[in-house]
Amino acid sequence: MKNVIVGILTVVIFASMAYVASKGRAYHGGEAAKGLGTFQDTQASAAGAAPAQKDDREIEQEELKSLKEKAGNINAFKVSDEYKSKCASCHGVNGEGTVGPKLIGQTSEKIYEMLIEFKSGRKENTVMKGLLLGLSEEDLKMFADEIGEFPARAEAMKNNQ
Repeated sequence: MKNVIVGILTVVIFASMAYVASKGRAYHGGEAAKGLGTFQDTQASAAGAAPAQKDDREIEQEELKSLKEKAGNINAFKVSDEYKSKCASCHGVNGEGTVGPKLIGQTSEKIYEMLIEFKSGRKENTVMKGLLLGLSEEDLKMFADEIGEFPARAEAMKNNQ
């Protein structure tokens, strides 16, 4: 019985493929190719003709990206690029915590101890261990000192507003 069903499905699939090929929709520039433009349009743009206007979707994506960047930094104080690249995705731009725990308000000594424990494996967290694996003790101390300064930076930012 299984062989009969498989045989019927195989015939249906091959018949569908033959039908689509005979109509030329995808293969010969039929209806499916109309949205792609013509070969002449492609060559004109490659030859240095006037660049095509951005469509509404591209403009909208650029505006959305700009808004996200502004929103992510509006209440944030200045942090190092290293912190942004390694820590901010989980702990937030200003240490308030998103996926990871809140860091702001902890002392640099406490942060340093925790970083050492994560790196050594005494505290179990695969993501943290992977991020810290290639860092030296001086790097860990730098991160701890920066994070320890967050409360003062936040206070300074409030006073400047």
